[in-house]
Amino acid sequence: MTVIGITGPTGSGKTTALAALERRGFEVVDCDALYYRLLQTSAALRRDLEAAFGPVFLPDGSLDRRTLAARVFGDPEELERLNKVVYPAVYAAVEQKIRNCTRKGVAIDAINLVESGIGALCGATVAVTAAPEVRLRRIMARDGLSEDQAGARIAAQKPDSYYRALCSHVVENRTEDRPAFERQ
Repeated sequence: MTVIGITGPTGSGKTTALAALERRGFEVVDCDALYYRLLQTSAALRRDLEAAFGPVFLPDGSLDRRTLAARVFGDPEELERLNKVVYPAVYAAVEQKIRNCTRKGVAIDAINLVESGIGALCGATVAVTAAPEVRLRRIMARDGLSEDQAGARIAAQKPDSYYRALCSHVVENRTEDRPAFERQ
């Protein structure tokens, strides 16, 4: 079975690449969605988060994302602590998805593909990149952001060179035409 890890910065076209693979018989595993599902279903993950950060769940049982984000996204040590809790849980869930896959293969969508160790589960890792000005327009249209807001998101992410250096393959999305990129 083929396992492909897809990563890259926001607005580069990862979703389009994953949709193309899904149409070709791959099961798509969205690591963000998997993490949010684990927050609802994994007592171990919830326990580990509370052990590391104290009360981070709201009375309705959902994660208090604002409180946790305020704590970790300005403090590299706290972010590293969060990653040490989250990465193993997501890794184990991805491993299970791969084991249970009955399709042609698995395409994994993970912004932290390499950092989390999930890339080691893949036969190929693919960085999807696009020019910053193209990404800016996509992010603005997709998320309803101003140019400044979208630019701030781009500036906060790792550069394309980071992904190129760590992935076995690079797909450069040079078009704003979604069907053309899918063919690519």
